[in-house]
Amino acid sequence: MAHRQQVPMGPRRDWQDILSKPSSGTKNPTKKTVGGKKAVGSKVTGSKPAAKARVAKAATTKVAATKSAAGQSGRKAPASKVSKKQQADKPVSATLQFDEHKLLPMLFGDFDRNLAQIEQKLGVVLLSRGNRVSVSGDSVAVEEACQVMNDLYQRLQQGLPVGSGEVDGAIRMASDRAPRATAGGASQNGNADSDSGGLPQIQTRLRVITPRTPRQTEYFNAMANNELVFCEGPAGSGKTYLAVAMAVSMFLEGRVDRIVLSRPAVEAGERLGFLPGDLREKVDPYLRPLYDALHDMLPGDQITKRLEMDDFEVAPLAFMRGRTLRNSFVILDEAQNTTEGQMKMFLTRLGESSRMVVTGDPSQIDLPPGQKSGLVDAVGLLRRVKGVGHVKFTEEDVVRHPLVARMVKAYDSRENGSDTKGTD
Repeated sequence: MAHRQQVPMGPRRDWQDILSKPSSGTKNPTKKTVGGKKAVGSKVTGSKPAAKARVAKAATTKVAATKSAAGQSGRKAPASKVSKKQQADKPVSATLQFDEHKLLPMLFGDFDRNLAQIEQKLGVVLLSRGNRVSVSGDSVAVEEACQVMNDLYQRLQQGLPVGSGEVDGAIRMASDRAPRATAGGASQNGNADSDSGGLPQIQTRLRVITPRTPRQTEYFNAMANNELVFCEGPAGSGKTYLAVAMAVSMFLEGRVDRIVLSRPAVEAGERLGFLPGDLREKVDPYLRPLYDALHDMLPGDQITKRLEMDDFEVAPLAFMRGRTLRNSFVILDEAQNTTEGQMKMFLTRLGESSRMVVTGDPSQIDLPPGQKSGLVDAVGLLRRVKGVGHVKFTEEDVVRHPLVARMVKAYDSRENGSDTKGTD
């Protein structure tokens, strides 16, 4: 801190006079000689241009010292910050051009509903003219929108359908991975990206199934690389559906000889009592979701034929004891309703050249109060064992209906003790 000097009583000095010459060491700071003339206070009686030049030089020196100190402290001028912010908020645009005109109606959707869905989800503006689509908005959103359009176009080139679900899945995947089609890349040279992004695909007789969320991709890879996979998650996240799709794909490729679908016969909080019919008719109501998944992937006559030939087996969990399942793809659905003993019994049925997938939702346990779920126990015990995979879905992976995801989030928030107001 600069030393402060007492000034004798006299005329008040002007700040220009103070800057013109240091006052330290001066006996009478109110009187000084400037250019051979005597100056009293701030009144200059000598050469005015010379005094003003020295004042301006001193002021310039002080300003330069101030800027140097600010630079050494690492502080930036406010003007540069505003400039960078304006640069980040500056909208960008890109143009996509597609060569196959016949695919454009399916790409855009009826009344451009696919384009409207992309605009709503990503906050961009899409304008189509002929075989070109202009994309404008935030730079990140533009890159994601270009990726979505290219992925959907590639899907159409492969002869696969594009609907609302496929558009939603492409948006989820593009938002998670680094986009490859940018405003300065392939999107400007007139060609849509020929690569589908390296996503795994499951080929069945009726459809080709691709993941719609990043965790579904993880689920695909886990089933392909592990003999045993545990999958937890809320309703509508694709746990059972994707497992059945993988089983059908491996069966059609000849990698397994049988598909075994099992489920514990536990009512969801109610007692159904006696059910008429033979054994299959009694247990079919519990196993209906597995049949539904099969009918989405194979023609009905083939399913009936395979069931008669025992290539496909749908059985309750109680009938698994004592069996060894070789060369089979085994799926245990609704595993949260198994006991610890039932889960151990089922897992030890795994035979040579077999795969096993166990799915369930720990938030929907229908066991008697105080009974620990076999799924929760097995996941905690075996998740780090070599050859065992584990995937856990969240409400972000629900692909059944947007309202389902919001309802699952509301229930989870209440169970966790947080406020659900404003849940969107």
